Amino acid sequence: MQVTEFDILIVGGGLAGLALASALGDTRFRIALVERRPPRPAPDWDARIYAVSPANADFLQAIGAWKHMAPERIAPIHSMRVFGDGGAQLDFSAYEAGVEELGWILESSLMACELWESVKRQGNLTLHCPAAPQALQVTSATAVLTLNDNNHVSAKLVVGADGRDSWVREALGLRAISTPYGEMGLVANFECQHPHRGIARQWFRCDGVLAWLPMAGNRVSIVWSTPDENARAMLALSAEELCARVAAAGNNELGTFKLLTPAAAFPLRLTYLPRIIAPRLALLGDAAHGIHPLSGHGINLGYQDAKALAALLAASPDWQDIGSERLLRRYQRERREETLSMQAATHALHHLFAKDFPGLKPLRNFGMNLTNRLPPLKSFLVRYAIGAF
Repeated sequence: MQVTEFDILIVGGGLAGLALASALGDTRFRIALVERRPPRPAPDWDARIYAVSPANADFLQAIGAWKHMAPERIAPIHSMRVFGDGGAQLDFSAYEAGVEELGWILESSLMACELWESVKRQGNLTLHCPAAPQALQVTSATAVLTLNDNNHVSAKLVVGADGRDSWVREALGLRAISTPYGEMGLVANFECQHPHRGIARQWFRCDGVLAWLPMAGNRVSIVWSTPDENARAMLALSAEELCARVAAAGNNELGTFKLLTPAAAFPLRLTYLPRIIAPRLALLGDAAHGIHPLSGHGINLGYQDAKALAALLAASPDWQDIGSERLLRRYQRERREETLSMQAATHALHHLFAKDFPGLKPLRNFGMNLTNRLPPLKSFLVRYAIGAF
């Protein structure tokens, strides 16, 4: 059996895996990246969008990706309005918080294609694409991955960046505790009648959490976290019916809607891993954690995973075994607090507004209104949200 040797083997060419590879571009490491298929640009506007925090925009800038993304497809978030289910409102402003923007809305395919082009030009990286993992054997000294094209690659460290149903995670027996929410995330893009003015809007409703996220031009992308039955019913609506339903759910604040991309939906679940590392293995991105999308920070956690792991590896001396569990525990410790706090916050918010116990509705709306009248608390919340990621 002929085996090609590397230092780092990244399984999964999604956003987090590509960001890690790019962040290691100027290091001494020989890197291999395995991906089933290359990303493709969306034919029009990608329905899968992300809110990228300022800290992660800086990270993408540092690894050379941000400057190459088409600016006409990036929308800044100047402010955010959150509406409770009993008349409460909470407003956040970049100006009041003393920051340039609260974040930016980018299409998943825009980021993926740019990161892909970056790693294709990377001198210390070898792409195996299209390719899929078939078997993984780990010894005290190395890990050997067998691919479906019968190639064999070895590395001192394997990074599982292969998504929420990670093959690498399952192959090495790292336990994932998944809690289904009984909801789906309905996503679609719309052209709106009135300008959104860079305002992100979110409604906590009796049928879930609806977010309108500003896109470039007079466009918005929605994420509607709603019970499975309601999501399937909306997927069955005509384009005109769906537009009317979404506009009305947001009190017609942006006038009439025109559907730009067909609606899609994906099941929501909380995923917690007691361990995200093992000898010769580290997980990042959706392979390492899963949170409710109401915060919009899923990819921000993934990018910070990539940033932290890349910094740890780049700073390691030449004699260091980069696959040793002792070294990788430092990565796990660094990422644990941030991940757990975001999981706990989104999980608690979901249950706070999903439950309808007597007296709870006025209490939670009172809390929102009270927070809105306390500028120091609002500023703290904004700075935590954009600074922690």
